[in-house]
Amino acid sequence: MQHISSFLKYLEFERRNSQHTITSYQCDLKQFCEFLSEEGVNSWSNVTSKIIRSWMVKMLDQGISARSVNRKIATLKTFYKFLMREDIVDDNPTEKVITPKVPKKLPVFIKENDMDLLLDEVSFGEGYEACRDKLIIDIFYFTGMRLSELTNLKISQVDLAGGVIKVLGKRNKERIVPITRELKLSIERYLEVRNETFPAAQCGVLFLTEKGLPAYAKLVYRVVNKYLKLVSTVRKKSPHVLRHTFATALLNRGADLNAIKEILGHANLAATEVYTHNTFEKLNTIYKQAHPRA
Repeated sequence: MQHISSFLKYLEFERRNSQHTITSYQCDLKQFCEFLSEEGVNSWSNVTSKIIRSWMVKMLDQGISARSVNRKIATLKTFYKFLMREDIVDDNPTEKVITPKVPKKLPVFIKENDMDLLLDEVSFGEGYEACRDKLIIDIFYFTGMRLSELTNLKISQVDLAGGVIKVLGKRNKERIVPITRELKLSIERYLEVRNETFPAAQCGVLFLTEKGLPAYAKLVYRVVNKYLKLVSTVRKKSPHVLRHTFATALLNRGADLNAIKEILGHANLAATEVYTHNTFEKLNTIYKQAHPRA
């Protein structure tokens, strides 16, 4: 059906969404178009809230989680707002759609002692790849940046003299993240090995593959998964888990919630507040130590 390509361009150039987000929207709309084709609907104006609810029911019957269904409906809501803005449709059928309730999902994180074990005791080996992999873990844990932010991170964004990294986040919004002396030394070591390994490299991104090309998301994911397996039994072992770990560690050690929000690049405080549950472990310890009958 028409107008999807225009919508995707709108996401890229006006909303400045990441390529990952755009691909996700595209996939959701493709699936909805396939459903509309089965229902004999060939126009966005002919879509009703009843049809959208039927799609939701079909997805739930297929075993698709309520969380995933909600994300797909969110895609439709954004798409129909675009169609309304462009005067392509007169009504927005998504306004009357009630999405299924989703149980609150708590962030998975790695315990501090497990991270200490990984960073202080585990051997990453020798050579360029070992040095790169260690820095990947370090940057995720010391800055809390997203996977896409790390793979797109340029050397020019790292200010070792100033002790900060300029992170380009969602919708090209820049934020300044301070770096510790330990991370600074780790970056300096990596750059030295990188320059020795690829003296003629013209690529401006910080992380490279073993062939000197820009590192990609799947490579970084494999690196994180490989090393987290050595120290933790949590089910998820992804870069985002290290982001959760970073936020949880700061909060447990008394960092201001608004400061964590700024460092993570969250648009609103509600996104950051999800980490407050993780302080229960700390509160429980204090309670047992302080209460006379605990």
